[in-house]
Amino acid sequence: MTVAKAGKGDETVDYELNSDSASTGKGRPTPTRKEREAANLRPLVNNDRRAASKESRAKMAEVREKARIGMAAGEEKYLPVRDKGPQRRWIRDYVDARFSVGEVLIPVMFIVIILTFISNEIFQLIGIAGLWLFFLAAVIDGVILGMLVTRKLAQKFGADKVQSGSRWYAAMRAMQLRVMRLPKPQVKRGQFPV
Repeated sequence: MTVAKAGKGDETVDYELNSDSASTGKGRPTPTRKEREAANLRPLVNNDRRAASKESRAKMAEVREKARIGMAAGEEKYLPVRDKGPQRRWIRDYVDARFSVGEVLIPVMFIVIILTFISNEIFQLIGIAGLWLFFLAAVIDGVILGMLVTRKLAQKFGADKVQSGSRWYAAMRAMQLRVMRLPKPQVKRGQFPV
């Protein structure tokens, strides 16, 4: 450690110089510009097109899988525009908390299709009539759900701030089987949003 003296006139002040910084360095010479450019030199297009294509597909598959998982979990940044926003989230939670007649529309249609294969005309007639009645019940349930959702959204967010298409969004979600809904239901049955 070196001691330096500095001062004006009669006063002198001792300063200690740190000798560690003078002896330390990066331990290697600075590379020349030519060496750095050579190290960074990569072709714009890989010479091995198969490997580049495979790598590109793997990266895209990883991105798609991450987006699929994020959408299923309801992460806002992965949702399509129609599902984004606090009102749409509230509608999804409300629809998922209740039982809708439309949820079982697909299984009922499947049963009716099986009944139509039976040669007995009475079974076919009962199946078709039952399907139409069930479809009518699902439409009525969707209309009632749309009115309920609109009224509750107006109470929560304000009547002038209710997004257009909220009724349709709620009705279409209610027509899907619960296990097939995307984003996946985030609430249990009976757990209505506040």
